[in-house]
Order: sequence, then C-alpha cells, then structure tokens
Amino acid sequence: MANLNVKKVKSSEIDFKDRLVSIQRVTKVTKGGRTFSFSAIVVVGNENGVVGYGLGKAKEVTSAIAKGIDDAKKNLIRVPVLKGTVPHEQVGKYSGAEVFVKPASTGTGVIAGGAMRAVLESVGVKDVLAKSKGSSNPHSVVKATINALMQMRDPHTVAQTRQVDLQKVFNG
Repeated sequence: MANLNVKKVKSSEIDFKDRLVSIQRVTKVTKGGRTFSFSAIVVVGNENGVVGYGLGKAKEVTSAIAKGIDDAKKNLIRVPVLKGTVPHEQVGKYSGAEVFVKPASTGTGVIAGGAMRAVLESVGVKDVLAKSKGSSNPHSVVKATINALMQMRDPHTVAQTRQVDLQKVFNG
C-alpha cells in the first residue's frame, strides 16, 4: 500500500535519543564449536514526530547496538503528533503482529507494551492507548507500530487532499 503522507527525514540536522528494544544472542554451530553473535533492534527518535528503527548484528553487543542506531537513522519517517497524542485510531500490521493505536486525553500516559512503548515514546507521544495483538516478536511489533504511525494523517493533510476547508474536516 503506497503512502502519500510518509515524509523521509534527513538525520543530519536532528539530535536523536535511541532506545534499545531487544537484543538476542544468536548461535551458529560449526564443526569447530559454537559461534555467538548478537542481534539488536533499536528505535531512534527526536521525541517531536520523527522516528526510525534499525537492526544491527555483530560479534559484540556494543557494536550490534551501534550498527542498529546507524541503520535506524537511515530510514526515518515523520509522524503527525497533535497535543501529545496521535490524531486518530489506527491499526497497523506486519507479518503476524497487529497493533491498535488510539488517541487518549491529556494525563493518560503511554499505555502500551514493551516494543510499542519504545516506538511511541521515541515519536514524542505523551498520551496514547495501544494494544498489541498476535505475534509478540519485537521485530514484528516495532514494524507494525511504525506501519500504523505511517498511516496517520493530521487534519491539515486531510483538508489539502480533499481540497476542502479545515473546519469541514471536523464537522463532517
């Protein structure tokens, strides 16, 4: 599904906070024994509407995380955040994971599970209700959450797309 409202962002002009979502030790068995390496999924965001995720793999944890951060900075998207919450309800899917994101009133906080929480906090959402259904695999949950956020549209974009007045978007 092609998204018109997805805006790619250059990472050079923004300072990011990174969050480690999960790290896994991966074992490769060879005739010489077991070889361990690490896989890390990282979410970066400026807590003001820009977020990205990345996967890093290396022999050591620190280099896996560093590679994940570099990868995350390469695929950033801009997400509309209105008054600290998301503009509307949205379902996001990726593989076996399905997430539901719903706006919440001020003071609610981020009601979301592990991998979703990292993504939503990195975007800068302060109040949101979210539910993860299906697979709990952190990779799939992060991608499903990003998918839901990519589908978000703010009222200004909707008004421009429909070529109507902004007030008409709210009234109907």
